[in-house]
Amino acid sequence: MKTFLKIIAVIALVFALLLAGLAAFIATRPADFSVSRSAVVAASPARVFDQINDLRKWQEFSPWAHLDPDAKVAFSGPPAGEGASFAWDGDASIGAGSMTIIESRPGELVRYRLDFVRPFEGTSESSLALAPAPDGGTNVTWTMSGENNFVGKAISLVIDCEEMMGPQFEEGLENLRRVVERPSAP
Repeated sequence: MKTFLKIIAVIALVFALLLAGLAAFIATRPADFSVSRSAVVAASPARVFDQINDLRKWQEFSPWAHLDPDAKVAFSGPPAGEGASFAWDGDASIGAGSMTIIESRPGELVRYRLDFVRPFEGTSESSLALAPAPDGGTNVTWTMSGENNFVGKAISLVIDCEEMMGPQFEEGLENLRRVVERPSAP
């Protein structure tokens, strides 16, 4: 019986050391993250800005809007620009949270704060920066950055933010291109 207890104690000690090692490794992971994608849109910076500065228009190009068409959405604050806010509550594919425009520079930039509630709590900042493209149109750069807490660092061991968000930003930029490049209704 004593031999059995010693074996269990050794196994428990090895397991505890492995967990401590894993925790130490997670703690040393970088906290900051940033994902960025760019695309050229054949439209003026003013036209692109009009689309991205109004959160009600985001549903037309958001790569997440079609994932849960039954999601509950609510808008608050001004209709566009600084202070405009959008909240969503959807299924597991989009979770729940809110976004609020915190900086709006016509024809140049829309920066917003994302507050995630579900599936994980967290806050990050994102922006859509606009610049005239050398051959005409607008270069749009979509960036998301933030800081991971311990749980976020642990998740980053199995889910790469760049691999997860990058393709979604690419899809969103392609959707944005289609929306702003289509002819305006008379």
